[in-house]
Amino acid sequence: MDVEPHVLEEKTTVTVLVTGANSGLGFAICCRLIDEFLFTRPQSQTLHLLYSTRDAKKGEDTLKRLNAHLQNTLRRANGKAAVGISLLLEARIKLEGVLVDLTKLLTVKTLAKQLLARGQHLDAVVWNAGVAGWTGINWLKAAWEILTRFSQATTYPHFMGCDVGALTKRQVGGYGNVHMFPEPRLGQVFCANVFGHYMLTHWLSPLMDGESRVVWISSLSATPDLFNLEDIQAIEAEMAYESSKRLTDLLVMTAELPSTQTYTRPFFNQPPARATSTKPESARAPQMYITHPGVVATSIADLDTFLAFGMIAFMYIARWIGSPWHPITPYKGAVSAAFAVLAPPSQLFDLEAREGKGKWGSAADVFGDERVVRTEIEGWGFGGDLGSPVPSGSIASKRSEYRGPATKESREEFEEAGRRCWREMEELRVEWEKRLGRVEIDACASADV
Repeated sequence: MDVEPHVLEEKTTVTVLVTGANSGLGFAICCRLIDEFLFTRPQSQTLHLLYSTRDAKKGEDTLKRLNAHLQNTLRRANGKAAVGISLLLEARIKLEGVLVDLTKLLTVKTLAKQLLARGQHLDAVVWNAGVAGWTGINWLKAAWEILTRFSQATTYPHFMGCDVGALTKRQVGGYGNVHMFPEPRLGQVFCANVFGHYMLTHWLSPLMDGESRVVWISSLSATPDLFNLEDIQAIEAEMAYESSKRLTDLLVMTAELPSTQTYTRPFFNQPPARATSTKPESARAPQMYITHPGVVATSIADLDTFLAFGMIAFMYIARWIGSPWHPITPYKGAVSAAFAVLAPPSQLFDLEAREGKGKWGSAADVFGDERVVRTEIEGWGFGGDLGSPVPSGSIASKRSEYRGPATKESREEFEEAGRRCWREMEELRVEWEKRLGRVEIDACASADV
Protein backbone atom coordinates (compact mmCIF):
# COMPACT_ATOMS: atom_id res chain seq x y z
CA MET A 1 0.00 0.00 0.00
CA ASP A 2 1.26 3.49 -0.79
CA VAL A 3 -1.15 5.36 1.48
CA GLU A 4 -0.05 6.88 4.74
CA PRO A 5 -1.89 5.82 7.93
CA HIS A 6 -5.16 7.57 8.68
CA VAL A 7 -5.77 8.63 12.27
CA LEU A 8 -9.36 8.72 13.47
CA GLU A 9 -8.21 9.73 16.95
CA GLU A 10 -7.34 13.27 15.82
CA LYS A 11 -10.86 14.09 14.65
CA THR A 12 -13.39 16.00 16.74
CA THR A 13 -16.41 14.31 15.16
CA VAL A 14 -16.28 10.81 13.73
CA THR A 15 -19.13 10.22 11.27
CA VAL A 16 -20.11 6.64 10.48
CA LEU A 17 -22.94 5.37 8.25
CA VAL A 18 -24.33 1.85 8.85
CA THR A 19 -26.91 0.36 6.47
CA GLY A 20 -29.57 -2.16 7.44
CA ALA A 21 -29.57 -1.10 11.10
CA ASN A 22 -33.12 -1.91 12.11
CA SER A 23 -32.40 -5.47 13.30
CA GLY A 24 -29.92 -8.31 13.54
CA LEU A 25 -26.29 -7.68 12.76
CA GLY A 26 -26.79 -4.07 11.58
CA PHE A 27 -28.41 -3.03 14.86
CA ALA A 28 -25.73 -4.90 16.81
CA ILE A 29 -22.97 -3.10 14.87
CA CYS A 30 -24.50 0.24 15.87
CA CYS A 31 -24.66 -0.84 19.52
CA ARG A 32 -21.08 -2.09 19.49
CA LEU A 33 -19.82 1.09 17.82
CA ILE A 34 -21.49 3.17 20.55
CA ASP A 35 -19.96 1.10 23.35
CA GLU A 36 -16.45 0.84 21.97
CA PHE A 37 -16.36 4.47 20.90
CA LEU A 38 -17.32 5.72 24.35
CA PHE A 39 -14.65 3.72 26.13
CA THR A 40 -11.77 3.75 23.64
CA ARG A 41 -11.88 7.19 22.02
CA PRO A 42 -10.75 10.49 23.60
CA GLN A 43 -13.35 12.43 25.59
CA SER A 44 -12.99 15.24 23.07
CA GLN A 45 -14.48 13.12 20.29
CA THR A 46 -18.12 12.75 19.28
CA LEU A 47 -19.61 9.87 17.30
CA HIS A 48 -22.19 10.90 14.71
CA LEU A 49 -23.85 7.59 13.90
CA LEU A 50 -26.02 7.56 10.79
CA TYR A 51 -28.11 4.41 10.59
CA SER A 52 -30.27 3.45 7.64
CA THR A 53 -33.64 1.71 7.52
CA ARG A 54 -36.08 1.15 4.66
CA ASP A 55 -38.92 3.29 6.06
CA ALA A 56 -39.57 5.96 8.66
CA LYS A 57 -41.44 3.64 11.04
CA LYS A 58 -38.50 1.26 11.26
CA GLY A 59 -36.21 4.26 11.67
CA GLU A 60 -38.17 5.54 14.67
CA ASP A 61 -38.20 2.09 16.26
CA THR A 62 -34.45 1.74 15.73
CA LEU A 63 -33.81 5.13 17.32
CA LYS A 64 -35.80 4.12 20.42
CA ARG A 65 -33.89 0.87 20.78
CA LEU A 66 -30.51 2.49 20.18
CA ASN A 67 -31.28 5.13 22.80
CA ALA A 68 -32.33 2.36 25.21
CA HIS A 69 -29.04 0.58 24.57
CA LEU A 70 -27.13 3.83 25.12
CA GLN A 71 -28.88 4.37 28.45
CA ASN A 72 -27.99 0.84 29.56
CA THR A 73 -24.37 1.51 28.64
CA LEU A 74 -24.44 4.77 30.59
CA ARG A 75 -25.89 3.05 33.65
CA ARG A 76 -23.05 0.52 33.57
CA ALA A 77 -20.57 3.38 33.28
CA ASN A 78 -22.05 5.09 36.34
CA GLY A 79 -21.60 1.86 38.28
CA LYS A 80 -17.88 1.80 37.52
CA ALA A 81 -17.05 5.47 37.84
CA ALA A 82 -18.13 8.65 39.55
CA VAL A 83 -21.87 9.39 39.46
CA GLY A 84 -22.58 11.79 36.64
CA ILE A 85 -20.05 10.37 34.20
CA SER A 86 -22.99 9.33 32.02
CA LEU A 87 -23.83 12.97 31.34
CA LEU A 88 -20.42 13.46 29.75
CA LEU A 89 -20.62 10.23 27.80
CA GLU A 90 -24.14 10.76 26.48
CA ALA A 91 -23.18 14.07 24.92
CA ARG A 92 -20.58 12.24 22.83
CA ILE A 93 -23.14 10.21 20.85
CA LYS A 94 -25.35 11.68 18.13
CA LEU A 95 -27.84 9.29 16.51
CA GLU A 96 -29.55 10.05 13.19
CA GLY A 97 -31.68 7.86 10.96
CA VAL A 98 -31.66 7.98 7.16
CA LEU A 99 -33.79 6.09 4.65
CA VAL A 100 -32.71 3.81 1.81
CA ASP A 101 -33.92 0.61 0.16
CA LEU A 102 -30.94 -1.01 -1.54
CA THR A 103 -33.21 -2.78 -4.06
CA LYS A 104 -34.53 0.61 -5.25
CA LEU A 105 -31.69 2.54 -6.83
CA LEU A 106 -33.61 5.82 -6.89
CA THR A 107 -33.69 5.75 -3.07
CA VAL A 108 -29.94 5.10 -3.11
CA LYS A 109 -29.51 8.16 -5.29
CA THR A 110 -31.79 10.22 -3.00
CA LEU A 111 -29.72 9.32 0.06
CA ALA A 112 -26.52 10.17 -1.77
CA LYS A 113 -27.87 13.59 -2.78
CA GLN A 114 -29.05 14.23 0.79
CA LEU A 115 -25.64 13.49 2.29
CA LEU A 116 -23.70 15.25 -0.46
CA ALA A 117 -25.78 18.39 0.08
CA ARG A 118 -24.49 18.53 3.66
CA GLY A 119 -20.87 18.24 2.59
CA GLN A 120 -20.11 16.35 5.81
CA HIS A 121 -17.01 14.18 5.70
CA LEU A 122 -17.63 10.43 6.12
CA ASP A 123 -15.01 8.70 8.25
CA ALA A 124 -16.44 5.24 7.72
CA VAL A 125 -19.35 3.43 6.12
CA VAL A 126 -20.48 -0.10 6.97
CA TRP A 127 -22.28 -1.85 4.13
CA ASN A 128 -24.35 -4.35 6.07
CA ALA A 129 -27.87 -4.24 4.60
CA GLY A 130 -28.95 -7.10 2.40
CA VAL A 131 -31.35 -9.96 1.77
CA ALA A 132 -30.80 -13.71 1.80
CA GLY A 133 -33.21 -14.68 -0.97
CA TRP A 134 -33.96 -17.95 0.78
CA THR A 135 -37.35 -19.62 0.36
CA GLY A 136 -37.03 -22.46 2.85
CA ILE A 137 -35.04 -25.50 3.88
CA ASN A 138 -34.39 -28.74 2.03
CA TRP A 139 -35.08 -30.91 5.05
CA LEU A 140 -33.73 -34.16 3.63
CA LYS A 141 -30.45 -32.51 2.63
CA ALA A 142 -30.27 -30.63 5.95
CA ALA A 143 -30.69 -33.83 7.96
CA TRP A 144 -28.04 -35.64 5.93
CA GLU A 145 -25.50 -32.82 6.23
CA ILE A 146 -26.04 -32.41 9.98
CA LEU A 147 -25.71 -36.15 10.58
CA THR A 148 -22.66 -36.70 8.37
CA ARG A 149 -20.65 -33.49 8.82
CA PHE A 150 -22.10 -31.54 11.67
CA SER A 151 -19.47 -28.81 12.03
CA GLN A 152 -19.41 -27.99 8.31
CA ALA A 153 -23.21 -28.11 8.06
CA THR A 154 -23.63 -25.61 10.89
CA THR A 155 -20.94 -23.32 9.46
CA TYR A 156 -21.34 -23.63 5.68
CA PRO A 157 -24.96 -24.79 5.19
CA HIS A 158 -25.85 -25.87 1.66
CA PHE A 159 -29.44 -26.86 2.35
CA MET A 160 -31.23 -23.51 2.08
CA GLY A 161 -33.62 -23.10 -0.84
CA CYS A 162 -33.18 -19.99 -2.99
CA ASP A 163 -35.68 -17.94 -4.99
CA VAL A 164 -33.87 -18.59 -8.26
CA GLY A 165 -34.32 -15.84 -10.84
CA ALA A 166 -35.67 -13.20 -8.42
CA LEU A 167 -35.35 -9.72 -9.92
CA THR A 168 -35.87 -6.23 -8.58
CA LYS A 169 -38.94 -4.30 -9.62
CA ARG A 170 -38.65 -1.72 -12.39
CA GLN A 171 -36.24 0.99 -11.27
CA VAL A 172 -37.12 3.94 -13.51
CA GLY A 173 -40.39 5.02 -15.12
CA GLY A 174 -40.87 7.28 -18.12
CA TYR A 175 -40.15 6.98 -21.82
CA GLY A 176 -37.41 9.50 -22.56
CA ASN A 177 -33.88 8.66 -23.68
CA VAL A 178 -32.79 5.23 -22.42
CA HIS A 179 -36.04 4.89 -20.45
CA MET A 180 -37.92 3.97 -23.60
CA PHE A 181 -35.92 0.73 -23.83
CA PRO A 182 -36.53 -2.25 -21.56
CA GLU A 183 -34.44 -2.17 -18.42
CA PRO A 184 -31.68 -4.76 -18.13
CA ARG A 185 -32.29 -7.48 -15.58
CA LEU A 186 -31.14 -6.69 -12.05
CA GLY A 187 -30.87 -9.57 -9.59
CA GLN A 188 -32.67 -8.86 -6.33
CA VAL A 189 -30.08 -10.37 -3.97
CA PHE A 190 -27.23 -8.92 -6.03
CA CYS A 191 -28.75 -5.44 -5.94
CA ALA A 192 -29.50 -5.49 -2.21
CA ASN A 193 -26.20 -7.02 -1.11
CA VAL A 194 -23.70 -5.56 -3.58
CA PHE A 195 -24.82 -3.23 -6.35
CA GLY A 196 -26.87 -0.80 -4.25
CA HIS A 197 -23.90 -0.32 -1.94
CA TYR A 198 -21.58 -0.12 -4.95
CA MET A 199 -23.57 2.77 -6.41
CA LEU A 200 -23.78 4.46 -3.00
CA THR A 201 -20.00 4.21 -2.56
CA HIS A 202 -19.43 5.81 -5.95
CA TRP A 203 -21.85 8.66 -5.32
CA LEU A 204 -20.60 9.32 -1.78
CA SER A 205 -16.91 9.16 -2.67
CA PRO A 206 -16.60 13.01 -2.73
CA LEU A 207 -17.32 12.90 1.02
CA MET A 208 -14.49 10.44 1.62
CA ASP A 209 -10.71 10.56 1.32
CA GLY A 210 -7.71 8.37 2.01
CA GLU A 211 -8.55 8.37 5.72
CA SER A 212 -12.07 7.02 5.18
CA ARG A 213 -12.92 3.36 5.60
CA VAL A 214 -15.44 1.46 3.48
CA VAL A 215 -16.32 -1.69 5.43
CA TRP A 216 -18.15 -4.43 3.55
CA ILE A 217 -19.87 -7.28 5.40
CA SER A 218 -19.14 -10.63 3.81
CA SER A 219 -19.72 -14.19 5.02
CA LEU A 220 -17.91 -17.40 5.87
CA SER A 221 -20.00 -19.05 3.16
CA ALA A 222 -18.48 -16.91 0.38
CA THR A 223 -16.86 -19.86 -1.38
CA PRO A 224 -15.76 -20.08 -5.04
CA ASP A 225 -17.87 -23.14 -5.83
CA LEU A 226 -21.00 -21.03 -5.32
CA PHE A 227 -19.94 -18.17 -7.64
CA ASN A 228 -20.17 -18.08 -11.43
CA LEU A 229 -18.27 -15.43 -13.40
CA GLU A 230 -20.78 -15.81 -16.21
CA ASP A 231 -23.58 -14.79 -13.82
CA ILE A 232 -22.14 -12.31 -11.33
CA GLN A 233 -25.67 -11.13 -10.48
CA ALA A 234 -26.47 -14.71 -9.40
CA ILE A 235 -29.81 -14.55 -11.21
CA GLU A 236 -29.59 -18.22 -12.13
CA ALA A 237 -27.75 -19.27 -8.96
CA GLU A 238 -29.23 -21.68 -6.45
CA MET A 239 -27.34 -19.90 -3.64
CA ALA A 240 -27.49 -16.23 -4.62
CA TYR A 241 -26.66 -14.92 -1.14
CA GLU A 242 -23.40 -16.85 -0.97
CA SER A 243 -22.56 -15.82 -4.54
CA SER A 244 -23.05 -12.14 -3.67
CA LYS A 245 -20.64 -12.47 -0.75
CA ARG A 246 -17.98 -14.12 -2.90
CA LEU A 247 -18.36 -11.24 -5.35
CA THR A 248 -17.84 -8.85 -2.43
CA ASP A 249 -14.62 -10.65 -1.47
CA LEU A 250 -13.33 -10.49 -5.04
CA LEU A 251 -14.03 -6.76 -5.37
CA VAL A 252 -12.53 -5.69 -2.05
CA MET A 253 -9.44 -7.90 -2.11
CA THR A 254 -8.43 -6.80 -5.61
CA ALA A 255 -9.40 -3.11 -5.31
CA GLU A 256 -5.82 -1.91 -4.78
CA LEU A 257 -4.08 -4.13 -7.32
CA PRO A 258 -2.55 -2.48 -10.40
CA SER A 259 -4.66 -4.69 -12.68
CA THR A 260 -7.93 -3.15 -11.44
CA GLN A 261 -6.94 0.53 -11.34
CA THR A 262 -8.50 1.22 -14.73
CA TYR A 263 -11.87 0.50 -13.11
CA THR A 264 -11.39 1.57 -9.48
CA ARG A 265 -10.25 5.10 -10.31
CA PRO A 266 -13.49 6.17 -12.04
CA PHE A 267 -15.44 4.25 -9.40
CA PHE A 268 -13.90 6.43 -6.67
CA ASN A 269 -14.10 9.56 -8.84
CA GLN A 270 -10.31 9.72 -8.97
CA PRO A 271 -8.29 11.36 -11.76
CA PRO A 272 -6.16 9.12 -14.00
CA ALA A 273 -2.85 7.96 -12.54
CA ARG A 274 0.06 10.36 -12.99
CA ALA A 275 3.80 9.86 -13.10
CA THR A 276 4.37 11.46 -9.70
CA SER A 277 4.22 9.14 -6.68
CA THR A 278 2.90 11.81 -4.32
CA LYS A 279 -0.57 13.33 -4.31
CA PRO A 280 -2.75 15.25 -1.88
CA GLU A 281 -4.44 13.11 0.74
CA SER A 282 -7.84 14.38 -0.40
CA ALA A 283 -7.24 12.78 -3.81
CA ARG A 284 -6.54 9.31 -2.42
CA ALA A 285 -9.17 6.63 -2.59
CA PRO A 286 -10.89 5.47 0.59
CA GLN A 287 -9.60 2.21 2.04
CA MET A 288 -11.91 -0.76 1.57
CA TYR A 289 -12.02 -3.50 4.21
CA ILE A 290 -13.95 -6.72 4.43
CA THR A 291 -15.29 -8.41 7.54
CA HIS A 292 -17.61 -11.26 8.42
CA PRO A 293 -19.59 -11.92 11.63
CA GLY A 294 -18.96 -15.65 11.82
CA VAL A 295 -22.16 -17.60 12.39
CA VAL A 296 -24.80 -15.58 14.22
CA ALA A 297 -28.49 -16.06 14.92
CA THR A 298 -30.51 -13.36 13.15
CA SER A 299 -33.90 -13.13 11.48
CA ILE A 300 -32.39 -13.23 7.97
CA ALA A 301 -33.32 -16.92 7.67
CA ASP A 302 -36.95 -16.06 8.55
CA LEU A 303 -37.56 -19.22 10.61
CA ASP A 304 -40.47 -19.83 12.95
CA THR A 305 -39.85 -19.87 16.71
CA PHE A 306 -39.35 -23.64 17.00
CA LEU A 307 -36.89 -23.84 14.10
CA ALA A 308 -35.03 -20.73 15.28
CA PHE A 309 -34.57 -22.34 18.70
CA GLY A 310 -33.25 -25.50 17.07
CA MET A 311 -30.85 -23.51 14.90
CA ILE A 312 -29.42 -21.73 17.95
CA ALA A 313 -29.06 -25.03 19.81
CA PHE A 314 -27.03 -26.49 16.93
CA MET A 315 -24.84 -23.36 16.91
CA TYR A 316 -23.98 -23.81 20.58
CA ILE A 317 -23.19 -27.48 20.07
CA ALA A 318 -20.88 -26.58 17.18
CA ARG A 319 -19.04 -24.08 19.39
CA TRP A 320 -18.75 -26.51 22.28
CA ILE A 321 -17.18 -29.19 20.09
CA GLY A 322 -14.52 -26.80 18.84
CA SER A 323 -15.82 -24.57 16.01
CA PRO A 324 -14.16 -21.13 16.23
CA TRP A 325 -16.79 -19.56 13.98
CA HIS A 326 -19.85 -19.38 16.25
CA PRO A 327 -20.15 -16.08 18.16
CA ILE A 328 -23.91 -16.78 17.87
CA THR A 329 -25.20 -13.46 19.26
CA PRO A 330 -25.22 -10.55 16.78
CA TYR A 331 -23.44 -8.28 19.30
CA LYS A 332 -20.49 -10.67 19.50
CA GLY A 333 -20.57 -11.15 15.74
CA ALA A 334 -20.32 -7.37 15.30
CA VAL A 335 -16.84 -7.26 16.86
CA SER A 336 -15.04 -7.49 13.50
CA ALA A 337 -17.05 -4.67 11.88
CA ALA A 338 -16.53 -2.41 14.92
CA PHE A 339 -12.82 -3.23 14.76
CA ALA A 340 -12.61 -2.28 11.08
CA VAL A 341 -14.25 1.09 11.84
CA LEU A 342 -12.50 2.06 15.08
CA ALA A 343 -9.16 0.22 15.16
CA PRO A 344 -6.12 2.52 15.20
CA PRO A 345 -3.93 2.41 12.08
CA SER A 346 -1.31 0.21 13.76
CA GLN A 347 -3.89 -2.54 14.21
CA LEU A 348 -5.50 -2.33 10.79
CA PHE A 349 -3.89 -0.18 8.13
CA ASP A 350 -0.28 -0.78 9.09
CA LEU A 351 -0.89 -4.48 9.66
CA GLU A 352 -2.39 -4.93 6.20
CA ALA A 353 0.50 -2.97 4.75
CA ARG A 354 2.89 -5.49 6.31
CA GLU A 355 0.95 -8.74 5.97
CA GLY A 356 -1.29 -8.10 2.98
CA LYS A 357 -4.95 -7.27 2.55
CA GLY A 358 -7.14 -9.74 4.38
CA LYS A 359 -10.60 -10.68 5.59
CA TRP A 360 -11.35 -9.84 9.22
CA GLY A 361 -13.70 -12.23 10.93
CA SER A 362 -15.51 -12.61 14.24
CA ALA A 363 -14.60 -15.78 16.15
CA ALA A 364 -15.36 -17.12 19.61
CA ASP A 365 -13.87 -19.73 21.94
CA VAL A 366 -15.80 -22.47 23.68
CA PHE A 367 -16.81 -20.05 26.44
CA GLY A 368 -18.17 -17.52 23.96
CA ASP A 369 -15.39 -14.95 24.35
CA GLU A 370 -15.28 -13.18 21.00
CA ARG A 371 -12.22 -11.93 19.14
CA VAL A 372 -11.18 -10.65 15.69
CA VAL A 373 -9.13 -12.99 13.49
CA ARG A 374 -7.71 -13.00 10.00
CA THR A 375 -9.74 -15.41 7.87
CA GLU A 376 -8.47 -17.43 4.95
CA ILE A 377 -10.06 -16.76 1.55
CA GLU A 378 -9.95 -19.56 -0.99
CA GLY A 379 -7.70 -18.52 -3.85
CA TRP A 380 -6.32 -15.51 -1.98
CA GLY A 381 -5.04 -16.97 1.26
CA PHE A 382 -4.68 -14.70 4.28
CA GLY A 383 -3.08 -11.68 2.62
CA GLY A 384 -2.70 -12.33 -1.10
CA ASP A 385 1.06 -12.84 -0.78
CA LEU A 386 1.90 -16.52 -1.09
CA GLY A 387 5.44 -15.97 0.17
CA SER A 388 4.38 -14.48 3.48
CA PRO A 389 4.01 -16.51 6.69
CA VAL A 390 0.54 -17.15 8.07
CA PRO A 391 -0.38 -14.06 10.14
CA SER A 392 -0.49 -14.55 13.89
CA GLY A 393 -3.98 -15.27 15.19
CA SER A 394 -5.32 -16.39 11.82
CA ILE A 395 -7.75 -19.27 11.37
CA ALA A 396 -7.64 -21.50 8.31
CA SER A 397 -10.71 -22.86 6.58
CA LYS A 398 -11.97 -26.21 7.91
CA ARG A 399 -14.42 -26.99 5.13
CA SER A 400 -14.32 -30.69 4.29
CA GLU A 401 -14.29 -29.86 0.57
CA TYR A 402 -11.67 -27.11 0.92
CA ARG A 403 -9.05 -27.48 -1.80
CA GLY A 404 -6.09 -26.47 0.34
CA PRO A 405 -3.90 -23.36 0.68
CA ALA A 406 -3.72 -20.79 -2.09
CA THR A 407 -1.29 -21.59 -4.91
CA LYS A 408 0.28 -19.41 -7.56
CA GLU A 409 -2.35 -20.58 -10.03
CA SER A 410 -5.30 -19.99 -7.69
CA ARG A 411 -3.93 -16.55 -6.76
CA GLU A 412 -3.70 -15.61 -10.44
CA GLU A 413 -7.22 -16.90 -11.05
CA PHE A 414 -8.51 -14.89 -8.09
CA GLU A 415 -6.95 -11.67 -9.37
CA GLU A 416 -8.24 -12.23 -12.90
CA ALA A 417 -11.72 -12.94 -11.55
CA GLY A 418 -11.55 -9.74 -9.47
CA ARG A 419 -10.44 -7.70 -12.48
CA ARG A 420 -13.29 -9.07 -14.56
CA CYS A 421 -15.81 -8.38 -11.79
CA TRP A 422 -14.60 -4.79 -11.49
CA ARG A 423 -14.96 -4.35 -15.25
CA GLU A 424 -18.51 -5.70 -15.28
CA MET A 425 -19.52 -3.72 -12.20
CA GLU A 426 -18.27 -0.51 -13.77
CA GLU A 427 -20.13 -1.28 -16.99
CA LEU A 428 -23.29 -1.78 -14.93
CA ARG A 429 -22.70 1.44 -13.00
CA VAL A 430 -22.30 3.49 -16.17
CA GLU A 431 -25.39 1.88 -17.70
CA TRP A 432 -27.54 2.57 -14.64
CA GLU A 433 -26.26 6.12 -14.22
CA LYS A 434 -27.52 6.79 -17.72
CA ARG A 435 -30.96 5.61 -16.65
CA LEU A 436 -31.03 7.12 -13.17
CA GLY A 437 -29.22 10.35 -13.98
CA ARG A 438 -25.96 11.46 -12.42
CA VAL A 439 -25.79 12.95 -8.97
CA GLU A 440 -24.71 16.57 -9.32
CA ILE A 441 -21.56 16.07 -7.28
CA ASP A 442 -20.00 19.51 -7.71
CA ALA A 443 -23.18 21.38 -6.86
CA CYS A 444 -23.98 19.19 -3.90
CA ALA A 445 -20.48 19.02 -2.50
CA SER A 446 -20.17 22.81 -2.55
CA ALA A 447 -23.35 23.31 -0.54
CA ASP A 448 -23.14 24.69 2.97
CA VAL A 449 -23.06 22.13 5.73
